[in-house]
Amino acid sequence: MAKITIDGARFNYRFDGAEEATVLVLSNSLGTNYEMWAPQMDAFTSRFRVLRYDSRGHGQSEITPGPYAIEQLGGDVVALLDALDIDQAHFCGLSKGGMVGMWLGVNAPRRIDRLVLCNTAAKIGTEELWNARIDAVRRGGMAAVADAVVARWFTEGFRAREPMAVARIRQMLLDTPPEGYVACCAAVRDMDQRAAIASISRPTLVVAGTHDGATPPAETRRVADAVPRARYVELDASHLSNVEQASRFTEAVLDFLTDQGPSDGR
Repeated sequence: MAKITIDGARFNYRFDGAEEATVLVLSNSLGTNYEMWAPQMDAFTSRFRVLRYDSRGHGQSEITPGPYAIEQLGGDVVALLDALDIDQAHFCGLSKGGMVGMWLGVNAPRRIDRLVLCNTAAKIGTEELWNARIDAVRRGGMAAVADAVVARWFTEGFRAREPMAVARIRQMLLDTPPEGYVACCAAVRDMDQRAAIASISRPTLVVAGTHDGATPPAETRRVADAVPRARYVELDASHLSNVEQASRFTEAVLDFLTDQGPSDGR
């Protein structure tokens, strides 16, 4: 891992894979850090130079004063690419990371080669829902929401079959700084990219989870329908589909990123 200062804030990042390979940026969900991508690393690094980073207020990146905005979180990625002298990269983001990916596709298309948007939506929840979560974390810390969040992240069957995998992610959530978490909650609360994403021109894959209660497949499908020529893949998983259906997720993303044919898979 390494640290870099961009726009006055310190960010934690890591490269893996051959230096000469195409760069693939991975962006974490709300309440996790870049280790959420561990199930994909062996396969992804065999084809790409993988750049993982902890988003602002998460993991070991700096907690700057909130609230944050999606524009700010997207700008962090552009500034990170600039600082690391990367002109263009593939981008894969899940949940909040997918929201950042939408912003990049709309506002920084020259910096993106192929775009993967996973378990995400262009508008999520209501102001009241997010304010209630922010209030709960401010009063009781991450423990106040951990059980409910993990129940949305994984199906009941997966939680029973893979308790160690679930415990690893749950600890990641508990270790997230509350101030950074609520600042990012505000960014999600205030985001509405439903109209903007129709202008995305980069080849795009949208990944959904059949049992995802946080971003239901109907909402994720609306993203695929709005983005011109986007592919759509639905996995038998809940919200963290890269963990619950790791092999199928990895295969779907690699198939898309390495496909030399047309990007329209619908």
